[in-house]
Amino acid sequence: MRLNEITFTDAKPVEGYGPGFFRIGGEVFQGPVITGPSGSTAWAGYDDADALLDYAGHVDVLFVGTGAEIAHMPAPLRTRLEDAGLGVDVMASPTACRTYNVLLSEGRRIALALLPV
Repeated sequence: MRLNEITFTDAKPVEGYGPGFFRIGGEVFQGPVITGPSGSTAWAGYDDADALLDYAGHVDVLFVGTGAEIAHMPAPLRTRLEDAGLGVDVMASPTACRTYNVLLSEGRRIALALLPV
């Protein structure tokens, strides 16, 4: 069997998560977090649209993890993001983490916003 090392460019993969935290690129974040080509940082949740809009023009898709279960994100926020040219894909946070890591390993232009599980 041949194993290949995955290169994650400038963005860091999600390495783990649990009740109230995420581990991204070796750093632990308590509560909501956003990550993408410019690094990872704490996020204030749906009220912090500007942090998500900063990715407009830099990524093609923003994955939004809604916690342990899939839920709708506020419609005005989704509309605002899509109007700025961001593709938005909403899913449960565990699924969002896995999807982000796979597409990141393929070199895709993506970002991730997560609410804790």
